[in-house]
Amino acid sequence: MFRIAGWRKGPMGEYVPKCVICVAPHTSNWDLVIGKLLYTSLGRKAYFLIKKEWFFFPLNLFFKWIGGIPIDRGGNASVTDRMAKELSGHATFHLAVTPEGTRKMTQEWKRGFYYIAIKANVPILLAYIDYLKKEVGVKTLFYPTGNAEADIPAIRAYYRGVTPRHPGNFADHGR
Repeated sequence: MFRIAGWRKGPMGEYVPKCVICVAPHTSNWDLVIGKLLYTSLGRKAYFLIKKEWFFFPLNLFFKWIGGIPIDRGGNASVTDRMAKELSGHATFHLAVTPEGTRKMTQEWKRGFYYIAIKANVPILLAYIDYLKKEVGVKTLFYPTGNAEADIPAIRAYYRGVTPRHPGNFADHGR
């Protein structure tokens, strides 16, 4: 289905049993469909965070089946701690997170993906979806240093030149 839709697999990088997958840019709901198709075609399963408002019957059954983890963004529980614990509790676990946290334009990235990786002591797989090239791939496997002020700009730099579905909604497009 992935190839039939005209998409191709870009470089995939090194496989690791546990990681946080930073997926950017994220400007469309199609990003989930395209990303899941590719990852599934590789025989891999990635879990992903999705706001709890999407978890209503019957969609909740579908999202759970494909790896969705409902998140209450207004709740008191720490999503970062919960996801780090989840990663630590499995031999193999890939957690996909969109750092923008929204499909709309935002200048700042949320850092939850970064802190989950730090707390779980796992690398960050820098995955991209490029609509101009119709390509999905991995830029690199990034090992966070614990210095978010230096690491986040370094991570964002990997996404320069990647074309999202809606370029006007991605602050790093064209930089």
